[in-house]
Amino acid sequence: MTFNATIQPSKHSFPIEADETILDAALKHGCNLPYSCRNGACGVCKGKVTQGEVDHGNYQPHALSDAEKDAGMALFCCAKPLSDLVIESHEVVATQDIQVKTMPCRVDKMEKVAPDVMVLKLKLPANERLQFLAGQYIDILLKDQKPRSFSLANAPHLDEYLELHIRNIAGGAFTQHVFNEMKERDILRFKGPLGSFFLHEESDRPIIFVASGTGFAPVKAIIEHALYIGLKCPMHFYWGARTLSDLYMLDMARQWESSGIKFTPVLSEPAATDNWQGRTGFVHHAVMEDFADLSGHEVYACGAPVVVEAAHRDFTSQRGLLGDAFYSDAFTFAPKN
Repeated sequence: MTFNATIQPSKHSFPIEADETILDAALKHGCNLPYSCRNGACGVCKGKVTQGEVDHGNYQPHALSDAEKDAGMALFCCAKPLSDLVIESHEVVATQDIQVKTMPCRVDKMEKVAPDVMVLKLKLPANERLQFLAGQYIDILLKDQKPRSFSLANAPHLDEYLELHIRNIAGGAFTQHVFNEMKERDILRFKGPLGSFFLHEESDRPIIFVASGTGFAPVKAIIEHALYIGLKCPMHFYWGARTLSDLYMLDMARQWESSGIKFTPVLSEPAATDNWQGRTGFVHHAVMEDFADLSGHEVYACGAPVVVEAAHRDFTSQRGLLGDAFYSDAFTFAPKN
């Protein structure tokens, strides 16, 4: 059975099935309610049910007292609807609304998806979840070394693991450790979520994604989130790499086309053995060849700083892109004054 839930004070509403928690249904329909553990232990998702009835589900008594429950409070990660609902809750709409945490994690899975790209899946401690916006990053904290920043490659609704795409950089101490010494079940510490690179869901302008190399990671997260919430605006994804093997999740990107997302892979130095018949050259040049006017678009760019900088410069100076419609990872690129 399907009910309707309305959030106050925003008046955002969303459908909710009888077997769904309020939090799951809200997130699925693009309403970012605050949360942390997602299993009734921390109380971060606590809010008030002002109209309607809920099944409170299984939760830890310290997270929701009987007095709070009598006053209409509920843990939205556990509560399921018994009727239409009106709830009171703050909504996460910007990075400042999300708590930045420092916590340990365990290396749960390691997969080498290209000769120089490793996918790490990090497991958080029991009863912990990290709330983040699609496109944000975390800092891996290392003893006596500078933090290493990596974008989260998973969408927020897929938060059982934190997924990182790590390229093996010559001379890079941490990446050398990942490829040569790290093993599953190793413990890391991180701080996050960080960064202002995330999907601006309120806009209906067409979106162009530009990624180079492992800049694919946050774009993957944003696209998965956009598909999950049913974003309707046109989207076109350009992924640039040197050779075919550098497009390390090519099948995934092509599968998105069946959901209406245009995809253009671009190789700058295809090998003879690639038998490449597609676009060649610089990835941002491919965008400029396809679009004479970007004034009505938004661009999300991530990857090598030189690529992002060139895209920002040429899109704004030659294709009319508005300066505030260009989004990029803060830790890889900042527009020059």
